[in-house]
Amino acid sequence: MRDTQPVYGEAMWHWNRRQFLSTGLFSLLALTERVGAVEPSRFEPWRAGWLDLHHISTGRGNSMLAILPDGTSLMVDAGAVDETSDARALAPARPDASRRPGEWIARYAARHLAATPAKQIDTFVLSHFHGDHMGQLTARSPQSKLGNYKLTGVSDVAETLPIRRVLDRGFPDYSYPGPISDPSTLNYRSFLKAQQARGMKVERFRAGASGQISLMYEAAKHAAFRVRNLASNGEVWTGEGEKTRSLFPPLETLPRAQWPLENPCSNALRIEYGGFRYYIGGDLTWDTRFGSQPWMDAESPVAKVAGPVSAASLNHHGYYDSTGESFVRAMQARIYVLQSWHASHPAFDVLDRIYSPVLEPGKHDVLATDLVEAAEIVESRLSDRMLSQQGHVVLRIEPGGERFWVVVLDSADESDRVKARFGPFNSVSE
Repeated sequence: MRDTQPVYGEAMWHWNRRQFLSTGLFSLLALTERVGAVEPSRFEPWRAGWLDLHHISTGRGNSMLAILPDGTSLMVDAGAVDETSDARALAPARPDASRRPGEWIARYAARHLAATPAKQIDTFVLSHFHGDHMGQLTARSPQSKLGNYKLTGVSDVAETLPIRRVLDRGFPDYSYPGPISDPSTLNYRSFLKAQQARGMKVERFRAGASGQISLMYEAAKHAAFRVRNLASNGEVWTGEGEKTRSLFPPLETLPRAQWPLENPCSNALRIEYGGFRYYIGGDLTWDTRFGSQPWMDAESPVAKVAGPVSAASLNHHGYYDSTGESFVRAMQARIYVLQSWHASHPAFDVLDRIYSPVLEPGKHDVLATDLVEAAEIVESRLSDRMLSQQGHVVLRIEPGGERFWVVVLDSADESDRVKARFGPFNSVSE
């Protein structure tokens, strides 16, 4: 760590190394959520040269908004689960139930994109075709004013905030591993068709690519930035050029019941900015049905080419079938973000693996967007170690990517009040 750190308005701490060590600042920061808000409580807007990664808390699914160093915007997922299904296990709706989750996501994104050049979503990546990532169609989903489709999740976002381009794993035929024809996906496809007529671009997410997602406004100023597509439909980057290898056997060699499921087909990517690396991989899993179907472990091969990283969003909300031993060993992340909203997020053994000094002896911390009370009770032996259990989790990376901070914003309303700040953290482990 350097002796001084850059000023970002009044929002960053100003301590040198000696002060940091002698006052035990990290211990103080680790307690901030329990003793009150860190001053000043206002969250500073994004500024050119910085990289912000927002994990948005709605209590109804996953969504991550990235504001890249030149103001290019990237959103990964915009989930909206049916609140009437399994209601006892869900977190409270954030900020409340007066709007649909996609509406809250759009409003959050619009606030934080106000300082960017285009004030829109330049690229939306859908990790896979599940409602908690794209929006679940329900009988209450209203009709769009922009086309023949219903509003939920990403279609709700696009109703008020323009989306320039969408990348998903199925375009254009949506036929792998078989026809994807559930009502929510059909509604999503109708949304794409209507939006394409209005100028939206749609592409298949290409595993191995390093330029499909790129800076759009001032790329020449930020040569240290890039996004690597790691996996899609079981195709995984090899680490060489843009070469990939297939994890799944040819479908014709498998009984239909053993075809890859939706989760292992998830898109995964890595964002790189100098020494900083961030991973997000939808619902990739490592469960092989007790070894009988080894190809179902898509998580481990992806982790091996992704890691080590500075920070990572946990696969599949920290569910029991994710965040395996190989993932923890390969990632070595300083910060793990748990995009949680259900009583099953996370599993006890997932946290046990993350905190285990046997798997990876370095320091690791976990922050959750919405830890459900039931999960907190069951997992209390480990969940008490989390830096935060509720709120929007923002990673803020300094120009050049040498260090980063973690900021937790209150999701009880739209004030974006700062609940806690942690850092700075070195992007590359010493």
